Amino acid sequence: PPPLLTPPPLLLLLLYSSDLCSWKGSGLTHEAHRKEVEQVYLRCSAGSVEWMYPTGALIVNLRPNTFSPSRHLTVCIKPFRDSSGANIYLEKTGELRLLVRDGDSEPGRVQCFSLERGGLFVEATPQQDISRRATGFQYELMSGHRALDLHMLTAPCRPCSDTEVLLAVCTSDFVVRGSIQDVIHAPERQESVIHLRVNRLYRQKSRVFQLAPEGSGHWQGHVTTLLECGVRPGHGDFLFTGHMHFGEAQLGCAPRFSDFQRMYRDAEERGMNPCEIGME
Repeated sequence: PPPLLTPPPLLLLLLYSSDLCSWKGSGLTHEAHRKEVEQVYLRCSAGSVEWMYPTGALIVNLRPNTFSPSRHLTVCIKPFRDSSGANIYLEKTGELRLLVRDGDSEPGRVQCFSLERGGLFVEATPQQDISRRATGFQYELMSGHRALDLHMLTAPCRPCSDTEVLLAVCTSDFVVRGSIQDVIHAPERQESVIHLRVNRLYRQKSRVFQLAPEGSGHWQGHVTTLLECGVRPGHGDFLFTGHMHFGEAQLGCAPRFSDFQRMYRDAEERGMNPCEIGME
């Protein structure tokens, strides 16, 4: 393993203050000849890490007190735009797996892993000039009931099965019936922004959809998905589901509404619906 994982006896371990959700620190506090490892402890289900002028390394300990210890937790990280100056690894018992390489500025890239597989080890890369370097990322943790949500993060372009659709209706942050008004592709962010006209609002968080002006009686808003999914404007009503990730509404399962009606009624007849939703 790299030398930083087996520090010399005189190595100084620093703990910076944080708000338990986010941490911000600076490598300028280090002496130039010392490769220090800082321990960072975070206790929330979401937050961020921002490391200015990175030198040495960080060990980021994610131990949220908002979840039961027995639950299996998944961590997702999203690097800040223009993050540079360090590599981000998944570390367990001295073994490192690279998650984000220094300078890999692919916009919107999200990496997810099970917390059981290890923690985050952020190692500064050698730089001639660190004055313009800053490494940072947002993080989110998900518990078992959002396993489908993780699937949508890792394979968002695959159509959902009937079971996945019915589960998404019960667990998603937003569930709406509506149509696609427009799709705007953003190659620089590798995502597509889907503008929706919503006729029926079943559930939402964070006010993704708001009433359209002039008393038209419908809601409007937008969701995002990966550019590679090739979403195009289309006619007809759909059931749109999804979750909030890093402040954005990410599209999950989105069957045609007529297909959803068939799935729901079939499951209802068999007594297999995980939850109820108004179908009128």
